[in-house]
Amino acid sequence: MSELQAHVDHIAHNLSNNVIEPIEDGIEPSAFDWLQDALDIEYIVNGKGEYLGARVLVSFGGPNIWVDTRKQIVDGYWWSDAKSARYTDNIGLDEALRELWECR
Repeated sequence: MSELQAHVDHIAHNLSNNVIEPIEDGIEPSAFDWLQDALDIEYIVNGKGEYLGARVLVSFGGPNIWVDTRKQIVDGYWWSDAKSARYTDNIGLDEALRELWECR
C-alpha cells in the first residue's frame, strides 16, 4: 500500500468511526471541531444557491487531500498518483457544512 493510500484511508477511517481529537477536556468533539483544521472549503450549490455538498481541503502541497461530502469520498493526489477511499459520515460533517453555508 502506498503512503498516499494509507493517508487517505486514515482520514476515511476517522470519518467513518467518529474519531475526532477533542479540543477541550470533558467536551464531546463535533464535526465543527474537525473542521478547525480545514485548509479550504468549496461549497457545491445548485442554481438557487441551495446547499448540495462540499469539498474540504485537509492537506496540500504534498499530498493534496480533499473530503467530498456529496460523494462521501476522500480523494488524495500526489504528482500523477491519485487514490481514494469511501467513508460513512458518522461525525455529521455534511450537516455541519450545510449549517455553515446557511449561516453565511
